[in-house]
Amino acid sequence: DFTEMMRALGYPRLISMENFHTPNFMLVSEVLLWLVKRYEPQTDIPPDVETEQDRVFFIKAVAQFMATKAHIKLNTKKLYQADGYAVKELLKVTSVLYGAMNTKGVEHADVSEEDSSKFKFDLGSKIADLKAARQLASEITSKGASLYDLLGKEVELREARTESVARPLEINEAEKMMKIAIDCVLEQVQKTKDMLNNVALDEANLEAKIEKRKLELERSQKRLQTLQSVRPAFMDEYEKIEEQLQKQYSSYLEKFRNLTYMEQLLDDHRRTEQEMFEEAANMLHLMQNRLKEEEQHLLKSGNNDDSDIEIQEDEGSDSEVEDRQIMKQRTTTETLLQG
Repeated sequence: DFTEMMRALGYPRLISMENFHTPNFMLVSEVLLWLVKRYEPQTDIPPDVETEQDRVFFIKAVAQFMATKAHIKLNTKKLYQADGYAVKELLKVTSVLYGAMNTKGVEHADVSEEDSSKFKFDLGSKIADLKAARQLASEITSKGASLYDLLGKEVELREARTESVARPLEINEAEKMMKIAIDCVLEQVQKTKDMLNNVALDEANLEAKIEKRKLELERSQKRLQTLQSVRPAFMDEYEKIEEQLQKQYSSYLEKFRNLTYMEQLLDDHRRTEQEMFEEAANMLHLMQNRLKEEEQHLLKSGNNDDSDIEIQEDEGSDSEVEDRQIMKQRTTTETLLQG
């Protein structure tokens, strides 16, 4: 879907999903910059992605632009990975542009570089028009309310107006009112002249302050240059301590690695000993059972032999038979032990 949308939007290169099996930040940055230019050609995002800081700044700038202009939230970590997860984030922007192109009825064959430069979505002007419309609506409401109040007072004011018009005009009174009006205008003119003079004085004061600030800035810059050129006294000691710390850290890593290896060997040795001990215990148990069975079998066979001897040798005494049985049992046990 992503490759088809990019082809429909008019991306000049051919893109396949095999390009994103491994991290490919250059391709992702190129696609992002092209999508941003397609969304708003007047945007200014630096295309430098040589160093790590430039890449991080580029990803942040694109994510901020999409969040403010198009309300599209992008995952910066997945974009920085520049693999298959980044395609899902790129698909958010391409789907919006592809949907806008379909709503306007633009066909795939008519998409070109000129169309991409003309494509623009100015949301700021729409917001300004909306604010102006709201302000006009509030003004219309207030003006209508004041007009309604004035029309309600028209009955009383009509009589006063007719009386004023019917009254004869007195020249002295009119002259007096004109003089008062002229004096008011002259007073306002004088106030305006005074304000202009004050503005000139304020401008002179501001210029003096600006010159003073410029001198202070130059002195501060010179002082900064001198401080940057001077090497601190503790830097030599700091560098030595830093080298020692690096050595200590490397030795610590080596000892920690050796300790971990020795612990693993010890665990393996204990495990093998435990297995050998269990195996020896099992063998000993089997041997004990086998010896018991053989001893019982020999005792049974010994009793049968003794009964035959008693039948054949009637002249022998009982004590001799018992001695023979004891001797035979001892020999059998000795043979078993030797075995």
